[in-house]
Amino acid sequence: MLAVTPIDLSKVNGENIDKEILRFGIIAELDAINLYEQLSENTTDSHIKKVLLDIAREEKEHVGEFKALLYKLDKEQTEMEDSGAKEVEELLEE
Repeated sequence: MLAVTPIDLSKVNGENIDKEILRFGIIAELDAINLYEQLSENTTDSHIKKVLLDIAREEKEHVGEFKALLYKLDKEQTEMEDSGAKEVEELLEE
């Protein structure tokens, strides 16, 4: 689990700091999603399971919020993700 920021933001180039912050936010949300989904698989209490899965879904929304901001700052990120998605579609058509 993340208890401290895994990167030293003071060493990040000023023009890239906001992108790094957003990417770190995305990583943290993905870690949270994995944690809550794994915990939900290990509980036998239906109420706990329901709440954990609801929180995991909320974290997925947070990923989307961070990505929307990142796409505004890093057009190459958007282009490369679109390219990757297209590549998968082409592979699946074969």
